[in-house]
Amino acid sequence: MANYQEIFKDKKDFEAQYRAACQSELGKTFDQCSELEQFQVLARLIASKGNAQLPVSHSKDEKKVYYFSLEFLIGPLLDNYLINYGIRDLVADAMKDMGSDLDAVCRQEVDPGLGNGGLGRLAACFLASMAHNGMAGYGNGMRYRYGLFHQDIEGGRQVERTDNWLANGFPWETRKDASAVTVRFNGHVVRHEDEKGNFWFTEEGGDLVRAVPYDVPVIGFEGKVVNKLRLWSAEPAEENFDLDAFNDGDYAKANKFRSDVEAISTILYPNDAGEHGRLLRLKQEYLFVSAGLQTILRSYEKDFGPDWANLGKRVSVHTNDTHPAMCGPELLRILVDEKGVDFDEAFEIVHETVSFTNHTVMPEALEKWPINTFRSLLPRLYMFIEEIDRRWRDGLSEKLGEDGSSWTDVLRNTAILWDGKVRMANLSIIFSHSVNGVSALHSDILKRETFKDFARLEPELFNNKTNGVTHRRFLREANPAYSKLITDAIGDGWLSDANELEKLVPFESDVDFLDSMDVARKENKERLAAYIKETSGTVLDTNMVFDVQVKRFHAYKRQLLSVFKILDLRNRILDDPNFDPQPTAFIFSGKAAQSYAFAKEVIRLINSLADVVNNDPRVNQKIQVAFVPNFAVSNAQYIYSAADISEQISLAGTEASGTSNMKLMMNGALTLGTLDGSNVEISELVGPENIKIFGMKTEEVEALQASGTYYAWDRYNADRDRLGRIVDQLVDGTLAGLSGNFESVHDHLMVENDPYLVMGDFHAYVQAWEELTKGYADRRAWNKAALHNTAKAGFFSSDRTIAEYEADIWHIDA
Repeated sequence: MANYQEIFKDKKDFEAQYRAACQSELGKTFDQCSELEQFQVLARLIASKGNAQLPVSHSKDEKKVYYFSLEFLIGPLLDNYLINYGIRDLVADAMKDMGSDLDAVCRQEVDPGLGNGGLGRLAACFLASMAHNGMAGYGNGMRYRYGLFHQDIEGGRQVERTDNWLANGFPWETRKDASAVTVRFNGHVVRHEDEKGNFWFTEEGGDLVRAVPYDVPVIGFEGKVVNKLRLWSAEPAEENFDLDAFNDGDYAKANKFRSDVEAISTILYPNDAGEHGRLLRLKQEYLFVSAGLQTILRSYEKDFGPDWANLGKRVSVHTNDTHPAMCGPELLRILVDEKGVDFDEAFEIVHETVSFTNHTVMPEALEKWPINTFRSLLPRLYMFIEEIDRRWRDGLSEKLGEDGSSWTDVLRNTAILWDGKVRMANLSIIFSHSVNGVSALHSDILKRETFKDFARLEPELFNNKTNGVTHRRFLREANPAYSKLITDAIGDGWLSDANELEKLVPFESDVDFLDSMDVARKENKERLAAYIKETSGTVLDTNMVFDVQVKRFHAYKRQLLSVFKILDLRNRILDDPNFDPQPTAFIFSGKAAQSYAFAKEVIRLINSLADVVNNDPRVNQKIQVAFVPNFAVSNAQYIYSAADISEQISLAGTEASGTSNMKLMMNGALTLGTLDGSNVEISELVGPENIKIFGMKTEEVEALQASGTYYAWDRYNADRDRLGRIVDQLVDGTLAGLSGNFESVHDHLMVENDPYLVMGDFHAYVQAWEELTKGYADRRAWNKAALHNTAKAGFFSSDRTIAEYEADIWHIDA
């Protein structure tokens, strides 16, 4: 651990600096400051330590990695950075002496609205591990004014409110006006030719947007390395204020251009159900790509001059999913149009520099843009894409060799431009030297199905990098009680090297340790229960099993299957006085996309079920249901640390990886799941006795779907008493009291033929749940399995994942 003397000499030094900062920044004594003001001053004090290190963190000769992601779900930072600097205990003790409470002050920090779910949290974990591993790794994203949305629940329904997370400022960020760049939209291309017949193109006119960067320090564990996350905000490049309109009283028209430009960085994932929303999202994606690349090349040229041939040896640009897919063609455009590099040479440079992580096998999630929309907004960039697509098509016959008969099918699957669309996944692959999936199963599906023709033509492109999460936040910070037990037993080396969690294995037979786990878990359950009561009004019995499913709402993640299980338990409790399941509280959380009607209906269904179950004294001593509104990093940490069961029940072959499964496993929750995503690797690590796997495997799902023999009505009719009854209860008034029946969910199953096989896996799932929960009565046996999960969780540290990226994709010298 870092010695706190590197930051403060001792408690008195910290207190003196803290009190002085309150006086100089606010004109108040510390005692006059509110908890919010105490947080703001303390955050700025800690941030100043990080910012002071930024210029000297890395030498110019180190290879630099720029991680492009439209999301960075960084979560609250104060507590995390105090841990990383090794000064949390010092600060907590000093603040207690000063009459304050560090925990209460940390709770004043809001979740930055910079991401939504697993994609953004993964990016944040990766930045933390890059800093911990000592590499020069920088994030490049967007500074959203309002983030996604704040989720409230009214009448059981998700209601989207403005997430004004910047209302009180963001003390960690530093605006960098001098580093602003200009991005052009809706221009027109002009062809130029000299007297020798040489020609070139320029883009002129259109709308000019000023991209302004805000830098946030990323403090590595032990404070030895401080990198940065650069976030871009859109502003008008030139003031275009309509004075005449203003004087006529048309204030909206007077400010229209500014409003249109600032909208680019206003909302994460604007609703793209309409043309305006789609256009805004495309602008968003291009702005952070172009601005980031302009900055990278400016910095590179300052250090190395126009030595573009070696760009890929000194710089890596990594694209996190398809949102930054324009990195390849935009880098090509800049090199050719602005740096004068020959086209063929420039493409080789780009190919060596850019790499791509895919995060999905879902066809609807593979991003596409209408050619007309794309070409109109970005005409010069489209010319580069069109040319690379032409070259790909022309070279395909040679790549296929004698297998020319399949040319049309392969082209249909691999072309960038097809059926009037720009296909961003294919764009990413063709421009990249590396394409990776995020779990062993996912990477296999990419090569076998999703991108099978690319994998056949260029197998060397594809590799796997199983996801990881930062255990310092999601175990040490999220679960201080359990973390103390671990550190007392094996020392604190696990904070730097998660593989040291293996040292916990001998304690699986230590009854004192196992009993102490119960004490820690009870403390965490009470903390979570208090939070749930405060935010939703639901009162949970902390003696129950806490069964958790927390993630983005989507049909393939099958929150609906959980609902079916709970309804089945309710029905059986009412029907059979001898049925005695293990008392369990089922806890859900997550957001549904604003335009995703089915997912929003499932949220409403869960809240209606909670209303029915929790208010029925015949069943609420055995089962309870809670929905935690506005899932975010801060409340997720309460949930992960309190969970007994981790529900990871996506249909096999649909979840790329999952990361909540890793976070819950680290905290000692037992996984109840399908063999999907990284559940496969969890199962291999912990062994079958320490996890509960159920349901169809990927190959069985594929075979069943290909056979065309699955009929939801057959499943319904074969089990009218249990499964059929639940389906009927969606529309017969059983769940209608809070906000009405659920015809659309019923139709999803019975008219759309249950596309994610909820009914197909139902019985196996309920049986697996019953078998798992029966073991809860033997607390030492349960805790032994829980501890084994924690002991084997070191593999899922993002430190390991990033080390693999460094070695295999970015080629960082050890």
